[in-house]
Amino acid sequence: MDSQTTPQEPDLDDDGRRRRDFVRGGFSLGGAIALASTASAAPKDDGWATPARAGGKLLVRWLGGGVTEIATPDYKQIAYGDAWIWNNAGWDRFGVKKPPEYASAKGFADYVAGKNPDAVFVLLTHDHGDHMGDYFEMLKALSDAGVPVKTTGQSDMMRSALVPEFRKVGLDPTKIVVNGGAGMNFGGVSQHGEMSAHLIPALHSNLCGYPAAAFMLDIGGIRVYLSGDTDLFGDMRLIGERYKPDLGIVCVGGGPFTMDPQDAARASAWVGGSHGIPVHYAHNGLVLGVEAGEQYRQAASRAAPSLQVSVMKPGEQTLITV
Repeated sequence: MDSQTTPQEPDLDDDGRRRRDFVRGGFSLGGAIALASTASAAPKDDGWATPARAGGKLLVRWLGGGVTEIATPDYKQIAYGDAWIWNNAGWDRFGVKKPPEYASAKGFADYVAGKNPDAVFVLLTHDHGDHMGDYFEMLKALSDAGVPVKTTGQSDMMRSALVPEFRKVGLDPTKIVVNGGAGMNFGGVSQHGEMSAHLIPALHSNLCGYPAAAFMLDIGGIRVYLSGDTDLFGDMRLIGERYKPDLGIVCVGGGPFTMDPQDAARASAWVGGSHGIPVHYAHNGLVLGVEAGEQYRQAASRAAPSLQVSVMKPGEQTLITV
């Protein structure tokens, strides 16, 4: 056959033509699938990604148990992850004496007021005593001292279960709780000053029966994951993908109540971030002791090797730079 001659397709009966068309269609479909796979593998902006943050510096002080003080370096914006301050038993096993500013309601209110903050935000994860043991008295003392304080938490807990307790200490929940007393529910947001907080799930419980929670806090250009009390759960991967925190403050105490250092390290790997701080240990005899912080650091070196871990004693403060 001449090389310039186009070969003729042999005559086909009806069955032959159907088989030919089926094969050709298969090749076309395979090519389309290959192209679609290549397109889906390419990175794209689907509008869901968390907007870029500016980055910045934060001061984080561990106050024992699961409680932290988080502030911009000028202390104009201050947040508290839970509210067990002067009754906090998490200092004793470290042999650290509680300083006056954390030893009484008045000392605490004077200390915070002396910082002259523009906003103080108290984030309540759940109603167990080692998280809200000083909650109402704390809010009352700060409010009476003229501090611009607000609080937030799961909406049904805020606008139902805790309302009588707010009123008992002379606080109007529609004024002290953000969003006119409603707090927020999962997927919702609360704002105070230049801070904002998203309510996210935690696998734990509440005495009042409403869901326990965790927070994503935006403060000073940095996003902070506050785990509250929780176990490890698979949706932590989704939480990380959705919110992309910079810093994780995670419970590590194990025992009867929460995840242990190894699971907390896995949680840090799933949620993501460049910095991690272990909390919620050595504050009662049922949880792990002072060694738990270093156990988390060691576990994180395997589960999340790039994570910068800060292990502190109660009262110590670290500067986080992102």
